[in-house]
Amino acid sequence: MLYQVYESQRALLSPFAEFASATSKLYNHPLSPFAHTPGAQRVSAGLDLMHRLSKEYEKPPFDINSVRVDGVDVAVQVQVAITKPFCRLLRFKRFTDDLPMLTRMKDQPTVLVVAPLSGHHSTLLRETVRELLKDHKVFITDWTDARMVPLAAGAFHLDDYVGYVQDFIRHIGPEVNVISVCQPTVPVLAAISLMATAGEATPRTMTMMGGPIDARLSPTSVNNLATNKPYSWFENNVIHRVPTNYPGSGRAVYPGFLQHTGFVAMNPDRHLTSHYDYFLDLVRGDDSSAEFHRDFYDEYNAVLDMPAEYYLDTIKVVFQDFALVNGTWHVHGKPVRPQDITSTALLTIEGELDDISGAGQTRAAHGLCSGVPKSLQFHYDAIGAGHYGIFSGRRWREKVYPTVRDFIASHQPAAAEVATPRVAAPKRVKAIAPLPAQASAARRKPFAPKLVPAPTKAVLKLAGAAAKKARRSAT
Repeated sequence: MLYQVYESQRALLSPFAEFASATSKLYNHPLSPFAHTPGAQRVSAGLDLMHRLSKEYEKPPFDINSVRVDGVDVAVQVQVAITKPFCRLLRFKRFTDDLPMLTRMKDQPTVLVVAPLSGHHSTLLRETVRELLKDHKVFITDWTDARMVPLAAGAFHLDDYVGYVQDFIRHIGPEVNVISVCQPTVPVLAAISLMATAGEATPRTMTMMGGPIDARLSPTSVNNLATNKPYSWFENNVIHRVPTNYPGSGRAVYPGFLQHTGFVAMNPDRHLTSHYDYFLDLVRGDDSSAEFHRDFYDEYNAVLDMPAEYYLDTIKVVFQDFALVNGTWHVHGKPVRPQDITSTALLTIEGELDDISGAGQTRAAHGLCSGVPKSLQFHYDAIGAGHYGIFSGRRWREKVYPTVRDFIASHQPAAAEVATPRVAAPKRVKAIAPLPAQASAARRKPFAPKLVPAPTKAVLKLAGAAAKKARRSAT
């Protein structure tokens, strides 16, 4: 019923939002007589803000038409490689008439970016893709808004997510390098584990960024919500049916508008300040700052519905039962055994200021992947970066991406000939010093190994005790 009420409210506000937009332009256009009345800029700014607060936000495009690769402009075309009911596999195909550059691009590593299915569209990783395209052939998972999937397509569980990832890896081939950002770190690790257990070829590398591999460690507000509320609370309070005006009418989902409310509620003062600053920028005529605000919130406010089965599975498996780290997770009846992975190099990345996936949660993958040689295990702490900073913004471009790029390059067949000897003993590091972004592949140094000790049993025991204490204090 809540979804229907929301849709009715949206339909009611829609004409007022458009009226506010038109009137704002009337008070802002230089040829309009209203633009020269006292206080016109404040009226226009207020109406523009009203329009943005009440409008419906659609999925934005990737808008990556070209990238500059070592001084050469390369055209980019988005192609659909695979279409499934709940996801499309997109390929960013690069084109150039420069023959030496074309030859070089053919030999570059292939990357599969597994985008999160956690409220926002895959376009949230636009900057991630743009940087990767400079040195890689790039694929990305583009998850479908569940309200657009007819009921006839069936349900979509966390197990199905794992199956999708496996199908995409098989389609691209064993030469793929998998990058998972936030939520998909868990199903991606499960997918590769199951492939290893079955004797299939596994990816050359897997990079896991800011994900809840072990949500018991350094629990955040997101973790606490999932652990302090019983499973039945999520079933009864956040799951609703899609209204009749969408193709997925009747499908049980976790609506995007509820997720968006949760996002804003995490930092309400920050969003309030941002909107007020936007109003002031419009009044002052600071078009550059105003456009930056629009670009950010066009992406941030565009949300999708998640299938109820998938969301509830994630709550139970990842945040309540901790099934992956406890070794109790079965996907389609098969046990998930990360220790069976032996030949895939592992890089984990965490943001120092990440308030969604706490310190140590992603790094815990090293302890689970005990079959991977220590010489193939690496960890990077992005100093000063929050959750979004590890895959977008200046810190992603200048610190995190060079590390990811060189890690992938060092584990390709051609890199084996110039690999440096591995150190014998593990050592703890704060960060891996990135190479200059403009360094060409021919001048890059081999990736220096930085080994990470796995969390000890004592650490896990303390983390479990802390989680139990938090649950008792909430009841």
